Amino acid sequence: MQPVRPPVRPAFLILPLCLVAALAACLPTGGMRPEPTPTGAEDFASFCAACHGPQGLGNGPQAASLPRRPANLTTLSARNGGSFPMTRVMGKIWGYAQHDGQVMPQFAPLLDNQNMVLFDSGDGISTPTPLRLVQLGQYVETLQR
Repeated sequence: MQPVRPPVRPAFLILPLCLVAALAACLPTGGMRPEPTPTGAEDFASFCAACHGPQGLGNGPQAASLPRRPANLTTLSARNGGSFPMTRVMGKIWGYAQHDGQVMPQFAPLLDNQNMVLFDSGDGISTPTPLRLVQLGQYVETLQR
């Protein structure tokens, strides 16, 4: 005599299949790629060159319309004893250093919720910092004469 098997109830099959489908929907698909992160040079061209100029000389097409001339970014190291002031530059871009009468817009909203990287400003403490902010600061460093 064969043992009698209880009938398979559809609910016992449907629930696991639904869970598998829900988990599969959370996985990235091969066709969907996140937008590539702009480089520091690309962000500089998009956000900075209109005022600071393409070479960072402070002579961009919008410079003449501003109440105060934009900074010449190529002399930051020279004006800082030969050392590039990365933390100060990133703070200025972010919007922390707005007390000096400059017209510099705050770019924090554009850089928020981006890929974060650990950045050490020289004090030995690695701090989570938006990748684009670090890249933009590093690009400005390449403009130094």
